Amino acid sequence: MSKTPLTPPNASASKSDQPAAPKRSLTPRRRAREYALQGVYQSLVIRRAGSIPNGTAIAKQLAEDPAFRRCQLELFQGIFDGVLSRTDELEAIITPALDRPINELSPVEHAALLIGSYELAMDLSVPYKVAINEAVELAKTFGGTDGHKYVNGVLDLLAQKLRSAETQAN
Repeated sequence: MSKTPLTPPNASASKSDQPAAPKRSLTPRRRAREYALQGVYQSLVIRRAGSIPNGTAIAKQLAEDPAFRRCQLELFQGIFDGVLSRTDELEAIITPALDRPINELSPVEHAALLIGSYELAMDLSVPYKVAINEAVELAKTFGGTDGHKYVNGVLDLLAQKLRSAETQAN
């Protein structure tokens, strides 16, 4: 009886034959949103543990990452500070569009929804499609398998309420 090695059918193919993973576009604006998501995520986890988050300490920790200097600082600060200062208000906007209690959302989906709803409700300089797309991309990058679909659906509903003139014009 001869022993044959167990190898996958395409094991002889070189690494260059396999498609490369898509490269993420990390513009300064995307980086700012990614860092804002990380900060809002930390804040949510701290809140869920029963403590009061310290936004200044979280922002300081994020700023220690060498890549942080390549983000658009003003956008990061605007989103991060805006979401933290208005979390209760934003959650009140989000909750009617949810199919479950807000505390049952994953912290990543929750953070992406807070950022998306903040941009939809508070920053009218960001087109509604951009606000939704950016939040969906955050959920795709950092969230679970289909979390981005949920984020997209919820923010689409919110956009119809918060930006009705803009959504009807498209």
